[in-house]
Amino acid sequence: MSEEDVVRGERFAGGPARGFLSSLSADERIFAADLAVDRAHVVMLAEQGIVDEETAGEILAALDTVESDGHDALPDGEDVHAAIETAVVEAVGPEGGRMHTARSRNDEVATCIRYRLREDLLSALEATLALREALLARADEHAETLAPGYTHLQPAQPTTVGHFLLSYERALARDAARLLDAYGRVNESPLGAAAFAGTPFDVDRERTADLLGFDGTVDNATDAVSARDFLLESVAALTALATTVSGLAEDLVVYSNRGFVELDDDYASTSSIMPQKKNPDTLELARATAGDAHAGLSGLLTTLKGLPRAYNRDLQRATPHAWDAVDAVTDAVDVAGGAVATATWNEGALADAASEGFSTATGVADLLASHGVPFRTAHETVAVAAAESEADAAPEYAALDAAAEDVLGEPLEAYVDREAVEAALDPAESVAGRDSPGGPAPDAVAEQLATAEAELTDDESSVAAARDALAAADDALHSEVTDYV
Repeated sequence: MSEEDVVRGERFAGGPARGFLSSLSADERIFAADLAVDRAHVVMLAEQGIVDEETAGEILAALDTVESDGHDALPDGEDVHAAIETAVVEAVGPEGGRMHTARSRNDEVATCIRYRLREDLLSALEATLALREALLARADEHAETLAPGYTHLQPAQPTTVGHFLLSYERALARDAARLLDAYGRVNESPLGAAAFAGTPFDVDRERTADLLGFDGTVDNATDAVSARDFLLESVAALTALATTVSGLAEDLVVYSNRGFVELDDDYASTSSIMPQKKNPDTLELARATAGDAHAGLSGLLTTLKGLPRAYNRDLQRATPHAWDAVDAVTDAVDVAGGAVATATWNEGALADAASEGFSTATGVADLLASHGVPFRTAHETVAVAAAESEADAAPEYAALDAAAEDVLGEPLEAYVDREAVEAALDPAESVAGRDSPGGPAPDAVAEQLATAEAELTDDESSVAAARDALAAADDALHSEVTDYV
């Protein structure tokens, strides 16, 4: 095969910078995307009478051979686009060069990136939906399993495992919404914009967009080749997702340390020297993935900052940040989903911890406030009782009664029955009483579960519809190609 690619010819074929310029190896990721873009473009050129049908058929047949031979068989080239074109010209002869009529590598590469990225975003969404499903299943199972709630990592108020897991599912639902929004803006075709100023040929941009499964086109030709905000939006959404998963991983690591939860052996490891150890290694790596995603977003922002309009070669260095982020985050979400689905919660240890640190103090203060005591005064009353009690233990009724005499000038019974106070001191009763919308009471959790499950079903339908639309477009494109080959 020729050592020259058809783009550069002899003038720019050699020199020490050729390797530095080349992205051919990294472009393996968009090899299939480029073949699809080439096919759609050639079909459109033939339909518009820009290329005759016989030549179009020869080019499309050559592309089939390129696909069959694979990326590794491509001739040397500056990138996958030039290498494929070179292979086609070598197979067809000079007429093969008509494949590139009415387009530039600028609109070609932008289209290929979007074509591949939308598939990757759907994979990230599917992993996210699976994690949400696992969280909802376990939340339903543990809707009444008492658990300690923390702020500042200090015992705060009793809650349930179900309520805790739902808090992450709700965050992940927003992450999924951001990914779906990003997908919509990724799924627009730049093809036909050429270098940045359009083309004098009578191209049909809507036709190629339809053949490639895009929802429409990027209207302005200069914007079409310049824009990488779709990368920014996608990586930002992935970074937000990674941050949510990092928080979940951190909590599970801490809970594992405290004996509240045990990871399945498939999601843990042991020490190389201490055989008794069971380490939550997979979750630690999932936690670290957020740092990688954050770094990728920062790198992408820095690369794009201040670029002049239209295409600049800096953009070649921008795209890998997106590939790295989507791969790493999708893997981390997958692992987190498996860890959640298979973990075992220690209900006894959780129940014991739920009452630590006088976690029902707020419930007692709320009880007094609901019977006429100003909340701040009720707060002070309970604080005095807590100060007089043993560390980390809920005060006895007598201590609360004494505090009421001290702060309120009257015994507790002047405001509330003893039975109600003692019920408020019980973690299970405290949780049951917190039945406001979004609260941890079983009825409130049931409502949250119903809402979350309905939203998950809607999101699953949206992702499935997107997958189906891409598959249908692929089938349609291959059918059109078959008519020429």
